[in-house]
Amino acid sequence: MKTLLLAHDFDETSEHALNEAIELARKLPARIVVAHVYSVPVYSFPEGSSLIPSAEDAARLAEVAQRSLDQVLARASATPDVTLSGVLRAGVPDEEICRLADELQADMIVIGTHARGAFARALLGSVAQRVVRSAKVPVLTIRGPKTAA
Repeated sequence: MKTLLLAHDFDETSEHALNEAIELARKLPARIVVAHVYSVPVYSFPEGSSLIPSAEDAARLAEVAQRSLDQVLARASATPDVTLSGVLRAGVPDEEICRLADELQADMIVIGTHARGAFARALLGSVAQRVVRSAKVPVLTIRGPKTAA
């Protein structure tokens, strides 16, 4: 294994998954590509109208996401013996993660999971669950730390 793709959504569970990926990358050795996928929200209303954010709002969202990704990389780059890089994408998270894994020829996807119950998954869905079902490469799911909600 040479490349691990880590999906990161800026929460404690993703940080925990990143730490686990770093330990794995040290042992292999492998590089880690940290990816964050954000969606530009579109709001639909019952009467058929939609509210689409302006280009300025979308640019601001991308800027904030990039700053957050840069902070994650800065914290993690202090780790010796592991090469890290970052990728920011806009789109549907599970689709973009799988697409990026193909583009990078990643050997494995690492993703944190909140391990919610079946009822919550049925209502909310789960990016990790959809990545596991769609990925062409192995997916390592990392359960969040015990203190994560």
